[in-house]
Amino acid sequence: MDRSGDIVIYEEDGPTRALLQEWLVAAGYRVRCGSPRQPDDAGRCGLVIVSVFMPKHAGAGYIQTIQSAHPDTPVIAISGQFRAGLTAAGTTAQALGVQLVVAKPLCRQDLLSSVRGILGPCP
Repeated sequence: MDRSGDIVIYEEDGPTRALLQEWLVAAGYRVRCGSPRQPDDAGRCGLVIVSVFMPKHAGAGYIQTIQSAHPDTPVIAISGQFRAGLTAAGTTAQALGVQLVVAKPLCRQDLLSSVRGILGPCP
């Protein structure tokens, strides 16, 4: 089975994780949740979404751990520490080594736009 369109979510907060999964599945994506404490590559995926608590400090190391588990896979970082309304591939994303950053709280439209920008629309 081709898993290049699968999305893996790393989010510690259960309700937020469930909401992200609900939005993405409703849009037609295949989604699975990874263990934030022990990220591992449980199969190929096309995109990783990772929630980062302190992006400027321990968050960068955490993102590197996720990227090691999912080499060559695009990453979207989400965080309440990002400036409100931030959805971009600019300096913050470059500093973290990810494709996009999205501020929390996020809305469904921002999430889906970000995902479609990387994976394209669901077939």
